[in-house]
Amino acid sequence: MNYARQDSKPTSIVQTLLVPIILGLVLLATWQGFVEYFDIAPYLLPSPILVFKTLITDWKLLGSALKVTLEITLISFIVATIVGVTISFLFIQSRILERALFPYAVLLQVTPIVAVAPLIIIWVKDTTLSLVLCASLVALFPIISNTTLGLKSVDHDLMSFFNLHKATRLQILLRLRVPSALPYFFGGLRISSGLALIGAVVAEFVAGTGGSGSGLAYQILQSGFQLNIPRMFAALILISILGIALFTLMSWISSAALRGWHSSESAHET
Repeated sequence: MNYARQDSKPTSIVQTLLVPIILGLVLLATWQGFVEYFDIAPYLLPSPILVFKTLITDWKLLGSALKVTLEITLISFIVATIVGVTISFLFIQSRILERALFPYAVLLQVTPIVAVAPLIIIWVKDTTLSLVLCASLVALFPIISNTTLGLKSVDHDLMSFFNLHKATRLQILLRLRVPSALPYFFGGLRISSGLALIGAVVAEFVAGTGGSGSGLAYQILQSGFQLNIPRMFAALILISILGIALFTLMSWISSAALRGWHSSESAHET
């Protein structure tokens, strides 16, 4: 049985890393060949090699923009996590409060951030703060929804056991509900990390902020106005890499926290 587990690990690594890398290289080669064969102009569709060269030559500009976007995304993600978990704890303590406020949480989720962002930018004078608020609103709902569902998804027999021993509400929350909610919570983190990035980019599109404090969204806008399509593609690639990195980081944290005791991670080890 142990030998089977040892043999499955290299296969899992190959499937997780090698196969997507090979597929990505094939797609890049196809993209490069398509551009060269049809002799497509760079302002219509730049080749991957040209985008990579632009990424290197314009790194000083794109790197500073990446730093701004990353800071807004991380701050927004942290704010959404703290606020979302706090609201979920309040919901689980009061069913009346949950029924009163949860529809408004849904309202925030279904309202397009493009429609709300101009109002926030007008009301909040500080540009960075307004961008953080916009991105936080986008990333908030998955934290609330997943964490609240997890806090409710407790084993009935365990709940009866806690009640039998006259456990307090705080003991039930910390020792029963929170451990049960962790898989749901980490699932919400994986979703919200990407939504925080989307919210930051969309908010900056709406704000149209420029100068030294501009992020990748402004670089995309500026590149489009200047028909500098290779730089636009380079900025888009940086946004994609950032989103993948955030999702991978949240997945790693989830796996590290749940490995060894929860079935969702133990199943991958067998």
